Amino acid sequence: MRIFEEMESEVRGYIRSFPTVFDRAEGSELFDESGARFIDFFAGAGTLNYGHNNPIVTDAMIQYLQHKGILHGLDKATVAKRAFLQKFRDTILAPRDLKYKVQFTGPTGTNAVETALKLARMVKKRSNIISFTNGYHGLTMGALAATGNYFYKDESYGSRINTAFMPYDGFLGEGVDTIDYMRRFLADGSSGVDLPAAVIVETVQGEGGINVAGIEWLKNLQAVCREFDILLIVDDIQVGNGRTGTFFSFERAGIHPDMVCLSKSIGGGLPMALLLIRPELDQWQPGEHTGTFRGNNLAFVAATQTLRYWDNDDLVKAVAYKGDIIEKTLNKMVEDYPQLEPKVRGIGMVWGLEMAPGLAGEASRQAFARGLVIETAGANDQVLKFLPSLLIGEDILHEGLGIVRDCLALLVENQQSIMTGQ
Repeated sequence: MRIFEEMESEVRGYIRSFPTVFDRAEGSELFDESGARFIDFFAGAGTLNYGHNNPIVTDAMIQYLQHKGILHGLDKATVAKRAFLQKFRDTILAPRDLKYKVQFTGPTGTNAVETALKLARMVKKRSNIISFTNGYHGLTMGALAATGNYFYKDESYGSRINTAFMPYDGFLGEGVDTIDYMRRFLADGSSGVDLPAAVIVETVQGEGGINVAGIEWLKNLQAVCREFDILLIVDDIQVGNGRTGTFFSFERAGIHPDMVCLSKSIGGGLPMALLLIRPELDQWQPGEHTGTFRGNNLAFVAATQTLRYWDNDDLVKAVAYKGDIIEKTLNKMVEDYPQLEPKVRGIGMVWGLEMAPGLAGEASRQAFARGLVIETAGANDQVLKFLPSLLIGEDILHEGLGIVRDCLALLVENQQSIMTGQ
């Protein structure tokens, strides 16, 4: 590990949580250079919904490279881009009766968010944006302004201008309608909140602690946006691509966002981000918003292959089945280890186990020592975050959950030892 400490910036993060040198991976398993095996409940922070080195993706990429296919193309027309656009239209958009234009924005999710905010402001001729408590949208300047967690912000380099925050569903406790709260701010010209160009929201807050917005809350949010002529942007970067059980996380609510940000798993494990735009909002002049790597053709090849999983409803059923396993297993842990003050929340195959302060991080460390890669989430890293590949085998899923159970048992044992002075 010496070369990483010597050469790499102190900003490195995950290498500290998972301190080994990884060498290869397949499906839901990682192997370090010594051959040690790790089950992956992290999935590249949501980038590997279809697993590591998925064979249908790998084979297609090898064939494309051997063919000497175009790799860097800016926004020129290529065979790979055409195949992706056709597949995305025919398999994802058309069956859902969604009519969006596609803008390729750059290699990562924050590029899609920046593009959405810029376009919304340009179209509506307003500068304000509304985001939500515990929201996470990226760490470039515009996206950072809409990100709630102040671990990422500093007055010396961060900019909070032209962004207002409203309470997410449940933030003020059960029984408080935070959409009505927001409506009152928008309706009152002296509230101090300028009428925004757009509202940006995650229907499930991943980094924020696995907070799941209710269906009625999402419907009411869309209604308020329509009432006040505000664009609705859904950030589906982490919980899109089937993570919640449907391709788009907002499908369960039956809403139709004006824009949708996609990245992470849409590239099949390779860097790619895109913005879906209602056609009438696509008011760019040619070349008005560009990026050198907005056309990752190898990612187009990979993405076209992963979209094959949506040719039928097999994956939807599999996510529901395995999500049910996760939920029931976590609920049993809550029942068995009340000393940890655990709480379960989630949907599909994105779940969180909230615990008393400090315990989630310790559980993650103990899990890694036992061969499981799992991260934490939430404002204080108080949530153990379950984000396995959607294609994970049932036996490996149970094995990983068993490791978590062992870690919780150890935490309880340690607590008891401290209390008894042993």
